[in-house]
Amino acid sequence: MDRRRASLRIRGKVQGVFYRESARTEAVRLGLTGWVRNLSDGSVEAVVEGAPEALEAFVTWCHRGPPQARVTDVERADSEARGEFSTFTVERSS
Repeated sequence: MDRRRASLRIRGKVQGVFYRESARTEAVRLGLTGWVRNLSDGSVEAVVEGAPEALEAFVTWCHRGPPQARVTDVERADSEARGEFSTFTVERSS
């Protein structure tokens, strides 16, 4: 199966609104692997691997986020999947 990797940086009102847990739920629903975490500047970072169609659906979701979020920007960098993840997790803030 063709798998891709996307590294995302999500900005806006994305901390304190259940963004990370909601992202985990969405990623698992889409069959994606990787992680999501808060960053000290108030943004959220995610690294996600999976089928291209599922990645696109996840990135589209990231532009909205959960109901309380107000996303202003999503930066994205794509690369080849490395296959290093077995599930999708919420990581500690950095």
